[in-house]
Amino acid sequence: MKINIAVLPGDGIGPEVVEQAMKTVHAVCRRYGHELACRTAPVGACAIEATGSPYPDETHELCMRSDAVLFGAIGSPEYDRDPAARVRPEQGLLAMRRKLGLYANIRPVTTFPALLHRSPLRAELIDGVDLVCIRELTGGLYFGRPQGRSEDGNVAYDTCVYSREEIARIIRLAYGYALRRRRKLTVVDKANILATSRLWREVAQDIEREFPEVETEYMFVDNAAMRLVQSPRSFDVIVTENMFGDILTDEASVITGSLGMLPSASVGLHTSVFEPIHGSYPQAAGKNIANPLATILSAALMFEYAFNLHDEGRAIRQAVAAAVAAAAVTEDIAPDGRSYTTSDVGDRVAEAVLTGAGISA
Repeated sequence: MKINIAVLPGDGIGPEVVEQAMKTVHAVCRRYGHELACRTAPVGACAIEATGSPYPDETHELCMRSDAVLFGAIGSPEYDRDPAARVRPEQGLLAMRRKLGLYANIRPVTTFPALLHRSPLRAELIDGVDLVCIRELTGGLYFGRPQGRSEDGNVAYDTCVYSREEIARIIRLAYGYALRRRRKLTVVDKANILATSRLWREVAQDIEREFPEVETEYMFVDNAAMRLVQSPRSFDVIVTENMFGDILTDEASVITGSLGMLPSASVGLHTSVFEPIHGSYPQAAGKNIANPLATILSAALMFEYAFNLHDEGRAIRQAVAAAVAAAAVTEDIAPDGRSYTTSDVGDRVAEAVLTGAGISA
């Protein structure tokens, strides 16, 4: 098969972790006989420096011509220190989601037996966790208008906006995932306070009647945040709005032991984007210490979702599991301080994918 992907490394540790994921992509293509075509383009702070835009037209055109996008991270301390900056790296991510029509972010959360001790939660709470959070990605506070500040600069405002159509499409997508899994869906909102959440619940209750075989529960976001750390195994598929999903899935990273272990897939109208959920982690940039496994696991999702190549995705996950079991991991999850570099982990996972063998420490 022809594997045609756009590679957007981005900022901070993005280029380092994407480089390791691409080692795995090349290994998969060699092992299974696929023809790989890939081109790299800037996004985020590096794109602003090069072109003045955080998501240049050329980058968007490349994404549209590709079958999938492998993306690293966006963000720079230079812009974080300047809240008045009119052009920001994060605008590139929002523009990419809007222009590609990426209305759903799929974030699987699973545990690795060898990493149970790395979580601040008790092992008996998190052992066997296997849930998926489906986050609406192009609506809510992050995209609502009007947005801005008063003329004197003393008042700022954001607007949370959702339409019935936006909510219905993400709810139906979530039911589709629930049907393929354990047939339980949790709709997370704040319907006791927010008008948009009341519309979410109204639409979800209408659609619920179409899926009687799925157990549907409704949960306020504060309760969901508490339940996620108290009883994470009680969840199967979670669906929620943009900001709630952003926060809840970062919270869920404590279940896996590290933010560097969570992959994601952003899907919608055009080319899908596959990315780790962590940020650009500028403090670690260039030090060869960042955890590349979330990006490598995002490549596994890419083979499965974009190309329907499930053996290839499984091979990557098995190689990652072998690396974790052998403690061939970076410092954020390494036992007893014996860590491997970013590039060492990438080399070991790629070799395991290529040979189909386990990894020895």
